[in-house]
Amino acid sequence: MTLTFAPKNDRFLRALTRQSVDCTPIWLMRQAGRYLPEYRELRAEAGSFMALASNPELACEVTIQPTRRFDLDAAILFSDILTVPDAMGAGLYFAEGEGPKFHHPVRSEADVRTLPIPDVEETLGYVTEAIKRIRIELADRIPLIGFCGSPWTVATYMVEGGSSKNYAIIKKMMFQSPDVLHALLAKLTETTVAYLDAQVRAGAQALMIFDTWGSALSGPSYREFSLRYMAELVDRVNRNSDHYVPLVLFTKGGGGWLEDMAATGCDALGCDWTVSLGDAKRRVGDRVALQGNLDPGALYGTPESVRASARAVLEDFGDGHGHVFNLGHGIHPTIDPANVEALVNEVHAASAR
Repeated sequence: MTLTFAPKNDRFLRALTRQSVDCTPIWLMRQAGRYLPEYRELRAEAGSFMALASNPELACEVTIQPTRRFDLDAAILFSDILTVPDAMGAGLYFAEGEGPKFHHPVRSEADVRTLPIPDVEETLGYVTEAIKRIRIELADRIPLIGFCGSPWTVATYMVEGGSSKNYAIIKKMMFQSPDVLHALLAKLTETTVAYLDAQVRAGAQALMIFDTWGSALSGPSYREFSLRYMAELVDRVNRNSDHYVPLVLFTKGGGGWLEDMAATGCDALGCDWTVSLGDAKRRVGDRVALQGNLDPGALYGTPESVRASARAVLEDFGDGHGHVFNLGHGIHPTIDPANVEALVNEVHAASAR
């Protein structure tokens, strides 16, 4: 594996590939978002979430905002996992107070058959344009992470028509018409491979697959309907040896399947706060790096308690290479930015010691 380290601060990329670093790198899931007053101001001016996400100039600004405030070791593209089904014609929209919804849910074999596999450069060109702008704005200070949703997680939204508590519609499809669900997942995988490749060509220097709802499945169903398609993404995304792009796989609530996830060939596993990093390291050995895993709720504490929580996570991981500090899931929107600053600074200082 050959890594081309373009950024001046490359410790995030080095940690993902289990190389030595001067201190533990840190970035935060949803680090660009509602907890920042500058984001809320820009969101109000834009008028809607999609107006932000689909405007390359605004998406660039939102991506950069947290890197101006905090000494973060990576930026992550401001976008959404549901841009892929939107590009496939599902009609994404955001209902006030209800989250994402689709005008055209996918409920039948005919629905799946008529779903197009889009030209991502044409339909999602606003994302790749944002990546190019972000790379220019970052000026190689820190690397940029691109991302996607796992085919299973994206399919849950498409079939349910939005968010769900019990996944009744997609599980009915899974048990009554598994071939239909597999056909949908195959189309989503095909589109997502092209989408991730486009992100890499545009300048993404690492990739992350978010499998937010994998934990809604039993072990056998997870392997058949979620992990199988993520493994295909890992295998097919073009991360050539001349410019290798590390890939992080994250299943929220997936602590029971870490060995299976590591076997996909990914470079790192994201762990939520229900997993002991020390135990995870013993289970997967040196096959992959680990990312995580502070409980996002810890940021509701005081600066002193936040620093103590950071040290506890570092101590749980222990000695050795291959740790990227992160939250176990996205940062909550009512967190005080001062606590984020305390966290970032403590991770760097304590791990350097």
